Amino acid sequence: MVNILPMGDRAVLVEVAGLDEVLALHRRLVASVPTGVVDIVPAARTVLITVDPAVLSLSRARAWATDAAGAAPPRAAAAAAEVVLDIRYDGPDLAETAELLGVSASELARRHADATWTVAFTGFAPGFGYLVSDEWPFDVPRLDTPRTRVPAGAVGVAGQFSGAYPRETPGGWRLLGTTDAPLFDPAAENPALLAPGTRVRFRPVGVVSAASDESPAPIPAPGVGRESPFGAESSRPDRKNAPRTEGPNRALAGDERTLAGAATEASAGAIRVEEPGLLATVQDLGRPGAAALGIARSGAMDRRALGAANRLVGNPEGAAAIEITLGGFRAVALAELWFAVTGGGGPLRLAGRDVDPYVAHPWPAGAELEVGWIERGARAYLALRGGVEAPTVRGSAATDILSGLGPARLAAGTVLAVGAHSTTPVPPAPDAPWGAPDGDDLEVELAPGPRADWFTADARATLFEAIWTVSGAADRVGIRLDGPALARARHGELPSEGMVPGALQVPPSGRPTILGPDAPVTGGYPVIAVVTDAARDALAQARPGSRIRFRHARPPD
Repeated sequence: MVNILPMGDRAVLVEVAGLDEVLALHRRLVASVPTGVVDIVPAARTVLITVDPAVLSLSRARAWATDAAGAAPPRAAAAAAEVVLDIRYDGPDLAETAELLGVSASELARRHADATWTVAFTGFAPGFGYLVSDEWPFDVPRLDTPRTRVPAGAVGVAGQFSGAYPRETPGGWRLLGTTDAPLFDPAAENPALLAPGTRVRFRPVGVVSAASDESPAPIPAPGVGRESPFGAESSRPDRKNAPRTEGPNRALAGDERTLAGAATEASAGAIRVEEPGLLATVQDLGRPGAAALGIARSGAMDRRALGAANRLVGNPEGAAAIEITLGGFRAVALAELWFAVTGGGGPLRLAGRDVDPYVAHPWPAGAELEVGWIERGARAYLALRGGVEAPTVRGSAATDILSGLGPARLAAGTVLAVGAHSTTPVPPAPDAPWGAPDGDDLEVELAPGPRADWFTADARATLFEAIWTVSGAADRVGIRLDGPALARARHGELPSEGMVPGALQVPPSGRPTILGPDAPVTGGYPVIAVVTDAARDALAQARPGSRIRFRHARPPD
């Protein structure tokens, strides 16, 4: 039986009986993708379909999904790629997990290595594949207390799945061993080694500690970190542990860094960051179409402000610019440039003199530009004529603060090169009326979510009647809201399913979190509603203490 559920105004969630049906449906969908489909994301019992509604309406997407669910299996495709992962069965949970399952440690390691696995879907981190096998008979409970740090290369099991951690993150899976395989390479054409559909075998190497049935030595966790506020299988990684791109991202002497190999203090078209403020990152329109690999879209939170800044200096709307959170940013031009600042409002000074936002200005070499602390709204966008030149991952220079993809967050001494992406002259006047956003009191439209029926009728009414306050836990990954608890009508655990930016996930506390552009592409908390795509730009200007009222959006179709 197929159940097609709403997921905001740009996606639908197709629910089927189980994982076998998910895999079959995913194969059918991939074999018949119509123009306008952005992402197809399989999960434990669902397939998420995201569309560009200007090309493919949601009603047509639902009809396509329904037809695919009832269609005959596609013609036999070429044999799936197979990956062999060398593994040392030295995990800290091997002996305890074996005892829990009623087998010896050596037997558990043998069963794991003898099984042929398939990547069913990807999950909370880029390149993390959920592996399934008909030859794996165990259903393994997660750890009661998740680890705050699981090292890269750890191989674990949970439920019916196995998986290997591509990078250091928190996690609650039981760790059986370690692999040195490069699981995720952001610079590669196909960055995820374990993409959906790939067959995987584990090959024991070295001394397998499970052979003696003694407790193996624990895997050392590098460093001491903070527990992620976004749950057991999310992370807010230190940049030193993030995937790195050779060449343009490497550090220069001292504290000075460059995001383009040709950018130096003597070169034309560059700026040097003197002070990044609370957070400054390179952003463009992100990297759509890679969610099936576990890669979030990322990109500017306020896309409207980004586009306005770029138009003012003659760039394409999606050119890379600098997203400045709450202000406090200072930079010096290393050559004569043009710039514009849009978005959140606050003091804006060039060489000590006040200048207007939403206007293109010449920026003399050696002059300092200051984007002061933002007083209205939360995020400002600094566009440079020609665009920021930075390394790209999957065609985008966007910084994803959760996964570590893209350039590092900007720091004092970072040198940014300016590209040659301008396509039109600098306009003589602003292209539209402007004003600082009201980030204190917002009305935000919500479209239906797939799991509204998990909540009581009173909770669904409260969502729209209450005034919600943005908590201090608000960033590009998610915005936690303070307000009344939303009571559930259904309890229990929801299998992981695809997520979209703007989804209102409701954890057991009952207080929703609105997922941001850097949030994981799958999640296990029920989604009661989804912020409409258009409303996400206004929401980007919410700051801690902002008050939000939700209202119903008009149906998209």
